[in-house]
Amino acid sequence: MLIGDVARRSGVSARMLRHYESLGLVRPTGRTDSGYREYSSENIRRIFYIESLRSLGLSLRDIGRALDDPDFAPAELVDDLIRQTRDRIAAETELLTRLLRIDAAKPAAWEDVLQIVALLQALGSMSAGARQRAALSAVAEVPVPVEALVEAVLSESEPNVAGALRWALAQSGQEGLALLAEGLGSPTAEVRIRAVRSIAEIPDGEATALLQDALTNPDIVVRGYAALALGARGTADAVPTLIDMIVEERNDADAADALSTLASDPALADHIATGLADRLAHDAVGPPARRRLTQALADIPGTLASRALADLAHDEDRVVALTATYALQLRDAH
Repeated sequence: MLIGDVARRSGVSARMLRHYESLGLVRPTGRTDSGYREYSSENIRRIFYIESLRSLGLSLRDIGRALDDPDFAPAELVDDLIRQTRDRIAAETELLTRLLRIDAAKPAAWEDVLQIVALLQALGSMSAGARQRAALSAVAEVPVPVEALVEAVLSESEPNVAGALRWALAQSGQEGLALLAEGLGSPTAEVRIRAVRSIAEIPDGEATALLQDALTNPDIVVRGYAALALGARGTADAVPTLIDMIVEERNDADAADALSTLASDPALADHIATGLADRLAHDAVGPPARRRLTQALADIPGTLASRALADLAHDEDRVVALTATYALQLRDAH
């Protein structure tokens, strides 16, 4: 078969076939009297092998080794190709993400594009100071797409930078809430905590609803952050979790403060006092926890709290009794 026929049947150009020949990959079986290359069926089969291996990303040099070296083991080369392909996909995905974020910002001019690119690069900087400046600039200058801010805040470990990123996200309102909600289900504990803390700084009803859902999160730390945030918002759903935190000595002082804030609403004060008194009466609650609960009860106004403290003034635990007595004296003084 002549080179033109081979090119038509194989889809490989005559020029590429001559290149294969120059590299020793395919050697025509001979030439016609007119000097044209002739290819055998074995040549054709080899050309198809070469094209198949090229489709996997092998170089022509590696293809030659694979076809001519009987001891050639493909496993290592295939593993290397897999690694290279994954690296290339990751790089292309990163580029696509960056382009989508620039597009989402709807830049009006190339100067805007350059500013957005600079801010995105700064958010990924090794310098904490650069990341913090980028977070603060994300609101004051050309807005950075909220997806970039969420990604940054969920991966940020430096407290000051994380605070700046949470502030920047709060300025965007509800835009980042859906992505932050996904963070609550992350398999990584640090990401879940960053997500709930970010949601806690967004002051709207949708964020409050997410925090209420977070009260049932399997992660005890996430539940605690959600309860503290809801306590500051005056949400009664947080009361049981806040009481649990006092019993379990998890941010118990903050939990007690949150209960005191909630109790400023007369409609909630008796509800909180009842919850604290019930836990105090529970046999499974040990002395240290009962003392913390009594201290928390002392900051709750209302008749029910005063009655509970009066009963605790005669408690067998001397510390509990003294704490309750002192709290009653302060109430009488006012």
